[in-house]
Amino acid sequence: MSPLTRRTLIAGGIASAGVTVLAPTTANAISYPFTLGVASGEPAADGFVIWTRLAPSPLNADGLGGMTSASVAVEWQVATDQRFSQIARSGTVTATQTWAHSVHVEVDGLQPGREYFYRFRAAGHISPVGRGVTAPAPGTSPALTMLFASCSHYEEGYFTAYRRMAEENPHLILHLGDYIYEGAATTTKVRKFAPGVEISGLADYRVRHAQYKTDVDLQAAHAAAPWLVVWDDHEVENNYAKLVRNDTSPAGDFKARRAAAYKAYYEHMPLRAAQAPVAENMQLYRRVRWGGLATFHMLDTRQYRDDQACGDGTKVCPEADAPARTLIGATQESWLLDGMRQKLGTWDFLGQQVFFAQKLASADGAKSMDSWDGYSANRGRLQSGWDAAGLRNTVVLTGDVHRSWAANLMANYNTQDRIVGTELVTTSVTSGGDGNAADTGLNSLNPHVKFFKNLRGYVRTVTSPTQVNVDFRFVDRVTARDYPIRTLQSYVIQAGNPGLQAP
Repeated sequence: MSPLTRRTLIAGGIASAGVTVLAPTTANAISYPFTLGVASGEPAADGFVIWTRLAPSPLNADGLGGMTSASVAVEWQVATDQRFSQIARSGTVTATQTWAHSVHVEVDGLQPGREYFYRFRAAGHISPVGRGVTAPAPGTSPALTMLFASCSHYEEGYFTAYRRMAEENPHLILHLGDYIYEGAATTTKVRKFAPGVEISGLADYRVRHAQYKTDVDLQAAHAAAPWLVVWDDHEVENNYAKLVRNDTSPAGDFKARRAAAYKAYYEHMPLRAAQAPVAENMQLYRRVRWGGLATFHMLDTRQYRDDQACGDGTKVCPEADAPARTLIGATQESWLLDGMRQKLGTWDFLGQQVFFAQKLASADGAKSMDSWDGYSANRGRLQSGWDAAGLRNTVVLTGDVHRSWAANLMANYNTQDRIVGTELVTTSVTSGGDGNAADTGLNSLNPHVKFFKNLRGYVRTVTSPTQVNVDFRFVDRVTARDYPIRTLQSYVIQAGNPGLQAP
């Protein structure tokens, strides 16, 4: 999709023959409100969600984006072409202060397996154009180009990876958590957080999300394709578990903090109404089908987890292997395995946050308490569950660790018995800064782990009924703008034959 500026859109809407003009709205005069861009998400065979938020002054400290308490009518259009000469669906929705004047339109009635274009109008202003894509019809399996990313620390670099993702024109983008970071601003980084304090209240979370959304590279990625999003910890607080906080600073009720963070997250993401939070709870795990080709099981590994055993960090901790420990909770565990057993598509993709495969740090058995190694019995139940169901095409998609990894998932990691799945771990967009291409993370303790790279970027997959082609994509630097993207490692995963193979 070629980018269209606001000036081009307004001029085209008025002067170009054959272009449908959005009707005027009646609202108090406000400055240009679409400073946060547009987004689509949650694709289905008949539609998708389109999102925007009205925020003429997005970084105002009150978190209201320069809007008053008045509700505003927002018109929307979905067309088959970028000129909007063929309107497929249209309507009007009301943006209210309750949800920070955000808009989540669940568009339906569209044709499966094709691209559409959408835009909004409010108070006489027209938004940028976004591209949406519907999922294929049930039972059909055209190839899918999907990109996934995680961990975008605003201060530690520029979002060049998001720009490069937009340029790939994919069908689908997944974000696997740490979309924002909650910390206080520093003086030694490339950019500076707003607000400058560690965020803990609703206004602060709204401002931090808005600051991210003003980034033009991130806006480009959201406008380029529908997203599926899940959170990790930094959307609230580092390493929290359920309602157990990681530390005591800043002071305050953590339940209220989590409620504020979840509300701001929903207000800034292209999610369905089913995901709207209620107090400190939010139903984020969900299942999205992509025709007969793939099912995306999007997991929540924060809201229901037991607290990390033996505290955080990497250590020897027998308690981490206790049979009753859970990372995703009993209800989500049953939901996941029941859904996988339905065999709704050729491939099962698990979109989740933390390192899934066993990864020993030392010969004495030290491992990360924050990853699935800290909940090994829960991991074992999942792997044995899908293995017993005869599922041979499970691919776990992971973020969190600011490095790229690739691993085979083993029925028994200690004996290296049988491959039962594959894990692909994306590096960060910026978190950790530029990285170091010379770093090595592989060791003989983890022979099932096949790849490691400490640079920033994302992962590209092209999925067909017979295989998944995987490319690990990297930029050399994020502390300077506009570096090119390059592939440094590729793999193939063959249907019916789990594990990483050379292309």
